[in-house]
Amino acid sequence: MFNPEIKIGQNLSNQDLCDIFKCGPQGGMRKSNTTNSLVIVSNHIKSIYEDKWDNQGILHYTGMGMTGDQSLSFMQNKTLANSSTNGVGVFLFEVFEEKQYTYIGPVCLSSEPYEEIQPDGVDSQILLTQNL
Repeated sequence: MFNPEIKIGQNLSNQDLCDIFKCGPQGGMRKSNTTNSLVIVSNHIKSIYEDKWDNQGILHYTGMGMTGDQSLSFMQNKTLANSSTNGVGVFLFEVFEEKQYTYIGPVCLSSEPYEEIQPDGVDSQILLTQNL
């Protein structure tokens, strides 16, 4: 598995994140075929969805897709849902300050994804929440 050689709690810029993981600069789920990794960004200041930690230390992360119902067969939702068998390393960052990505560390699914209804930019939708 890819080792990004960064420390848990370390803050990175978006450009640093892109350079290290060889991924794109936008989105909450950024797949890199070069490093065989999936970067998950839980942005707590600029997101239409609410990702939340529970009291057991599990992050309930909202999947990819901004309008309409999400699907487990859609792009990086599928990558994350299959991450226990597809060999892709999953790395979590959180944003609490604009342009500052805090490295939480490598993560894995703690259970099967489930559906939840949250409003999107247009209407309510079914969201795939994946527990990390």
